[in-house]
Amino acid sequence: MQTLNAEVITISPLTEFVHKVILKPAQSVTFEAGQYLQVVLGEKDKRAFSIASRPSQNTELELHIGASAADSYAMQTLEHLRSAHQNNDLVAIEVGLGISQLRLQCERPIILLAGGTGFSYAKSMADHLSEIGCERPVLFYWGVREESALYAHAEMQTWANSRENFKFIPVVENPTDSWNGHTGYVHKAVMTDISSLSPYDIYMAGRFDMIGIVRDDFITHGAVRENMYADAFAFIK
Repeated sequence: MQTLNAEVITISPLTEFVHKVILKPAQSVTFEAGQYLQVVLGEKDKRAFSIASRPSQNTELELHIGASAADSYAMQTLEHLRSAHQNNDLVAIEVGLGISQLRLQCERPIILLAGGTGFSYAKSMADHLSEIGCERPVLFYWGVREESALYAHAEMQTWANSRENFKFIPVVENPTDSWNGHTGYVHKAVMTDISSLSPYDIYMAGRFDMIGIVRDDFITHGAVRENMYADAFAFIK
């Protein structure tokens, strides 16, 4: 883990409730795809967010922060970053945290599963796999409640088109009549598409309550617990 200061370069909206934040650390940082950083608001107040950048982008760090009035954890962090940006102040960050980073020392196919802004966790891994020329099959499932929340749909379709072994599958829980893709819960779409999850490495990010349900359902569908990765596992039974 590295502890250092960073400049807030930009804060821009991706949707009504999701903002992209670009931080420029005081020095280049080292992290693995799928790790997260903490924004330090106080000595005992540190807020965790997945790093959306790939490891080679070590001079700027991208975050996707979903913040609404009902989510004080994220909203307070966003206001802290906005204040620093407006006043040209630096923010303290801790980089390179987490235990669910991408594993490259195996040959199993990969499922990346993201709910909402958990997308940023999977995006880092997807971009890194593309950059290093990974030949393993990679399936990226991104689940959202409304179509409007698919803020990186075009970007990820471009990613999927870059190599034959990459697939991007967006899943909308509450679709409009014009939506012609997967619908319902994202992990149910995975289980519909794949008869058994036993051959796969599975990386997951989303609400803790969601991840617990996904883990249990996936295990009944053949997934091997030791081949499933989510930082939420450290906080749920």
